[in-house]
Amino acid sequence: MEENFEGEELDNIVILNDEDGNEIKFEFLDLIELDGEEYVVLLPVSEEGEEDEGEVVILQIEDSDDENSEEESYISVEDEDVLNRVFEIFKEKFKDDFNFVD
Repeated sequence: MEENFEGEELDNIVILNDEDGNEIKFEFLDLIELDGEEYVVLLPVSEEGEEDEGEVVILQIEDSDDENSEEESYISVEDEDVLNRVFEIFKEKFKDDFNFVD
């Protein structure tokens, strides 16, 4: 089933389910490698299609045990140090594209 959104590019939209089974849309911003692990940087997208001026979400990509599986799993990162390091890399890469507020 395809959804049409007028004038919107949805190539980089990722839909994830929260713990309650609700679908949440994110804009995929970047993939960052750190210490042999891969992390995605996502920006929540509100229902109106407006980008929230909010916090990005950083999730670790979990490799599937099934080599034939196309699906990736994302797991939350509990380690503050890892989150900060990934976010610093992201900020450095996109310092000209985004206005970061600490």
